[in-house]
Amino acid sequence: MTTYGYFLSSEDHGPRALVEQARMAEHAGFEALWISDHYHPWLDVQGHSPFVWTTIGALAEATRLPVETAVTCPTVRIHPAVIAQAVATSAVILEGRFRFGVGSGEALNEHILGTHWPRAAVRQEMLEEAVGVIRRLLTGERVNHRGRHYTVENARLYTVPDEPVPIDVSAYAPAAAEVAAVIGDGFITVGPDAELLRRFREAGGNGKPAACGIKACYDQDRDRATAMVHGRWPNMFLPGELAAVLPEPAHFRQATKLVTEQHVRDSPLPLGDDPEAHVRSLKACADAGYDRVYVNQIGDDMEGFFDLYRTKVLPQLS
Repeated sequence: MTTYGYFLSSEDHGPRALVEQARMAEHAGFEALWISDHYHPWLDVQGHSPFVWTTIGALAEATRLPVETAVTCPTVRIHPAVIAQAVATSAVILEGRFRFGVGSGEALNEHILGTHWPRAAVRQEMLEEAVGVIRRLLTGERVNHRGRHYTVENARLYTVPDEPVPIDVSAYAPAAAEVAAVIGDGFITVGPDAELLRRFREAGGNGKPAACGIKACYDQDRDRATAMVHGRWPNMFLPGELAAVLPEPAHFRQATKLVTEQHVRDSPLPLGDDPEAHVRSLKACADAGYDRVYVNQIGDDMEGFFDLYRTKVLPQLS
């Protein structure tokens, strides 16, 4: 049976608003939470980017829902030994309701220390090594590691969860999906990509959970919803590797000048207040084979969104 969760956007809202949305999501009937981990928003207009690990601590007290980062890059901006401590503490404070979602990252967030931004194949190699280091540290054992990319010396985490933390790996290309199948406990992607999921399964991911994230824009006026998406999240429509290599929100603003409102209208993104459009979008992910589907509302009418899902969308998916 597919689980439906809510995707908390750290780029779009401050920490207090995210915590309140988590409460609203639980009340509406959502079963889990994703939360993004960024240093910058994609675009200045989105306007936020709180430290995800602080927000997770607040979420642990605000709801009883499971929480997962979607996703953290544990390779450049923060050393994997430090991320391991954040993961362990999050799992303990959430009493086992934490999954750790990881990915190879974007220059937007990882370039800030002035380090070289590697090509995709090297980023995947770094991710594989980082996940190995994190898994060892989460056991509470004393770790010494000297690898190609990371060194850890006499490190031990004293506060660790009773059970291993599941580590899910994101992928948006076939080669990355194959890496995810090898090193991950589960798979994360955006949109109902059945072919990418097939590659993950065939590469060794059979029996592992797969999660799909989508966006929606609830508004009583569909044209207003279209304009909201175009104005606030046009970066979703950028092709290829641009999302991984552009270093600043200003560069995304320049690139998204090529995105029109017609791109938004022609997309499968549910726009407006028709519950059937929202149901179709979520069902597309489930029909593609994904076990968990997370939806994020673009726009400020959170009460209207959660009311629609509580009364007319989620009941059709149960």
